[in-house]
Amino acid sequence: MRRSWEDVYLAFAEAADWFVATVARVDGAWTGPGLGEWDVRSLVGHTSRALLTVEAYVSRPATSVVVPSAIGYFAATSAVAAGPDVAARGRDAGVALGPDPAAAVAEIAARVVPIVERCTGDEVIETIAGGMRLADYLPTRTFELVAHTIDLASALGLPTDVPPRPAAAALELVAGLAVSGGHAGPVLRALLGRDGLPEAFTVL
Repeated sequence: MRRSWEDVYLAFAEAADWFVATVARVDGAWTGPGLGEWDVRSLVGHTSRALLTVEAYVSRPATSVVVPSAIGYFAATSAVAAGPDVAARGRDAGVALGPDPAAAVAEIAARVVPIVERCTGDEVIETIAGGMRLADYLPTRTFELVAHTIDLASALGLPTDVPPRPAAAALELVAGLAVSGGHAGPVLRALLGRDGLPEAFTVL
């Protein structure tokens, strides 16, 4: 069942707030290990792109819907997401945050979230995968914010207490990806404590 635009927007806004609050706790750990080959600054830079792409795409209307769902978006961009340019873009985005990355992230969120608040969700925007309704694209950004804020909190030794609404949105998308990828059985067994998942397993 399709969620209401209000719920989609609020999940994004609350995920953005949690990201900003977690970044504010980085303190002097910007060069510490973040995720994979990224340091904390690069991880924060990459995550900030979940906000910046929304800002960019909302200003780029599309003429038709090519990708009809968030799950379809991940299927369409899987090759790009696995490419070597992702790591470099994360590093570049981290550098672009400047001398005070926490303040830069807070400013980006304060600018982008109100833009989304003024939307209806029916806007058809041009994404890297093609035309999408904003209401279908935004959950992919909520997911990115949730996933990488968890990564950031883990890197900083902080609790990974995802706010309830973004957590529900991210888990809903993960469930859909598991079903579409044929992984529902193993994922359900793992969540029910019946079995573990293979090392480095992912639904993406």
